[in-house]
Amino acid sequence: MECVLATRNEGKLKEIKDLLKGLDIKITSLKDIPQAPIVRECGSSFRENALIKAKVIASFTNKVVMADDSGLEVGVLNGEPGVYSARFAGENASDDENNKELLKRLEGVSLSERGATFRCVVVIVSPEGREDIAEGECNGIIQLEEKGDSGFGYDPLFFVPEYGKTFAELPLEVKNRISHRAKAMEKLKHILKTVLHI
Repeated sequence: MECVLATRNEGKLKEIKDLLKGLDIKITSLKDIPQAPIVRECGSSFRENALIKAKVIASFTNKVVMADDSGLEVGVLNGEPGVYSARFAGENASDDENNKELLKRLEGVSLSERGATFRCVVVIVSPEGREDIAEGECNGIIQLEEKGDSGFGYDPLFFVPEYGKTFAELPLEVKNRISHRAKAMEKLKHILKTVLHI
């Protein structure tokens, strides 16, 4: 069975495919459907944005669609970047630009006050209109500088105290066990089996 992942983000696609390894599912993405519409994420929460993406693409493709919206919430920044995580430094900002913006906003803030949460909401929408939602989160600390070269997004800054490493320093199999996305996807696996009849 096929499930369309409503993203053009290669890092996210690779991570989700890895998390769903072992399930008899063919996962395609919007890179495989170049004519798919660009969906404007105008929601005020991760849940709203994920649902907007999934509904638009399900309607366009007439297939089961999975969409994830996730991001980083930093306590001392009142939850920012939040839903603006991918464009914290401006529209079409690169991961590097977003990381630099975050470090700039946290200048002078001690490590003890740099608590942060990675949050993920994953939804599955079927062409018939069924909606299923799962959420996951992972707590950490924003480092003073980037460390590690794996992962994507804010991974080089997000330090996980229990492991003494940033997401970008952890082996993928460890990150894919403890991350916000891993926790959400674990909850969603049995739902996928039901929706796709596998």
